[in-house]
Amino acid sequence: MEIILSIAGSDPSAGAGIQQDLKTITALGGYGATVITALTSQSTMGVSDVMPVPARTVRTQFSDLAGDMTIAAIKIGQIPNLEVAQTVVGMLSEYLTTHAVPIVCDPIMVSTSGHPMMQPDCVRYVAENLFPLCRLVTPNLPETETLLGATMTDTEVAGRALADRYGAAFLIKGGHALGAQSTDLLVDTDGSLHRYETPRIESRNLHGTGCTLSSAIATRLAQGADLPQAVADAKQFVRQAIERGKSWTIGHGNGPLRL
Repeated sequence: MEIILSIAGSDPSAGAGIQQDLKTITALGGYGATVITALTSQSTMGVSDVMPVPARTVRTQFSDLAGDMTIAAIKIGQIPNLEVAQTVVGMLSEYLTTHAVPIVCDPIMVSTSGHPMMQPDCVRYVAENLFPLCRLVTPNLPETETLLGATMTDTEVAGRALADRYGAAFLIKGGHALGAQSTDLLVDTDGSLHRYETPRIESRNLHGTGCTLSSAIATRLAQGADLPQAVADAKQFVRQAIERGKSWTIGHGNGPLRL
């Protein structure tokens, strides 16, 4: 069984973060291990507080796991501050010198409720130093504009610019756009493009969609799928989870997907 490591924050409502990553990896037949980067106080109503885990503890979590387990893929979620970011980059740079492991990064900058999840200096550092270590980065539309430093008018131009700048593939997620269709665009480092277009599902339960997608992609990469197929499989998995969960009542706000 392939081991997929999630480096991310904890969500006590279990709809996103480490908890959702573990559920996703398990549902797809993998084994999930974790390095927790932040403890959050949140519910389906939103995030009220974030406490970064000390960088030393982030490193020891990883070193203990890496010395014991064979990791097949890594998913990275919340990186709360610059110190944790520097630690993650340092430990992964060292690990990649002896292990060829695909890394999928979901750059969580702001929560759905508007709470900052990553400080500005951390955003810059992650983009310049972590993205080049990754096989794939999965920003949504607002995150893409933050990374570009400009308003985006064309996802293909934006994706190519980011892939060229950081040497990683980019999946520009179109969930924030308007319209009956939701379109995600994968731009790989070789210049190839793949569009994934699905009918939009009306649901109030969309908490953790990005975590689920990135974890599913990492799991499928660990299981041997190439990147375009891994994204297609993950998209289908997320779509089914949204459909199953649209009538769920979990909490009073933005509820989780039903895996």
